[in-house]
Amino acid sequence: MTTVLVPDLGKALQGAVNRAVDALVTGYGDKLDGFGAVLTAPVRLVETALQHVPVPAFVLAVAAGAWLATRRIGFALAMAVLPLALAGLGVWGEAMQSLALVAVAVLLVVLLGLPLGVAAARLPRLGRALAPLYDLMQTIPSFVYLIPVAMLLGLGRAPALVATLVYALPPFARLTELGLRGVDAGLVEASRALGLQPRQAFWLIELPLARPVILQGLNQAIMMALAMVVVASMIGAKGLGEIVLLGLQRADPGLGFVGGLAIVIVAILLDRMAQALLGQRRSVD
Repeated sequence: MTTVLVPDLGKALQGAVNRAVDALVTGYGDKLDGFGAVLTAPVRLVETALQHVPVPAFVLAVAAGAWLATRRIGFALAMAVLPLALAGLGVWGEAMQSLALVAVAVLLVVLLGLPLGVAAARLPRLGRALAPLYDLMQTIPSFVYLIPVAMLLGLGRAPALVATLVYALPPFARLTELGLRGVDAGLVEASRALGLQPRQAFWLIELPLARPVILQGLNQAIMMALAMVVVASMIGAKGLGEIVLLGLQRADPGLGFVGGLAIVIVAILLDRMAQALLGQRRSVD
């Protein structure tokens, strides 16, 4: 006979969560469907725009951006090869779908993470309160919140965008806070002594000095958003992750390898371009 020393709260918690999600779906299902459509509208817009860009034009744009950022012909040519490799693998359309999701997710990360980082840098208590929340967002398995989000918003881009946002937001917000906290207080005081208002000091002194750290956070957010591509495919999001998932379902290692290789190529492209931009910003500063 087994003696239970600690009450089993798992089933009670499971039932409470299920009832809460069911109540939300029943009471707000229609409104949440509309919210999901609004949330994914930018993804569809960006995806449509990318799909209509010819491969040569995209390659030239990448090469031009790489050259302008570094003034190195070799780097520009290397970056131009990467999108050509995506076209050669036959996954161009899927790559543009993944890029659209990542682009919109990173934009939302910046729009939410920058104010959070600024507020946390200004209010230490808020920073301490947000720290455990960021830890939870980065450590909790994505499938834990994907299930209720998918039930509320439906399958497809909307839950994938929410999951990507949850995973990629913490590093950007944290590094924004860290960058602003690292600004020399003496410089800020000197700027105010010269007559700058607090808002002017923020935009002209604090933000430019914190920019390298903030850009590092942006680079991390891009990589973490891309890391969610395969997970996003499991809830109906289109893109490169869908190829990997299809290879797994069909027990086709070759197809899975093609999808995985394409994700690696996109990751290298985004990472190197972001690093090139970061290096340019630092040289200007």
